[in-house]
Amino acid sequence: MAEHNLLGKTGEDLAADFLAARGYCIRHRNWRAGRHELDIVAERDGLLVVVEVKARRNDAYGRPDEAVDGRKVRSIVRATDAYLQAFGMDVPVRFDVIAVVGSGRGCRIDHIENAFYPPLG
Repeated sequence: MAEHNLLGKTGEDLAADFLAARGYCIRHRNWRAGRHELDIVAERDGLLVVVEVKARRNDAYGRPDEAVDGRKVRSIVRATDAYLQAFGMDVPVRFDVIAVVGSGRGCRIDHIENAFYPPLG
């Protein structure tokens, strides 16, 4: 596995553990709808939480969450619409980002709730 893929998978593993430790029920990881993907789909308190995970070795080139741009937001929203349809769900949805900087025990995990809202139109 390429180093950047390993970093991404490790970041997603850390993020899933982080959420589970805080009472989130992980429904799916790496759920795909065509070319669109949801890193983590979780539930807590009747709310569906879609989490985009961004991981970097360090933040020398900016914070990982800054990589979630308009194009990525649109992709996540499309995948979320497909997810809700696929599972016949009509529940409130929140979009979060988890930024992981570093690796192992020395990493920093930032959980940004309501990181973005679906674009209108």
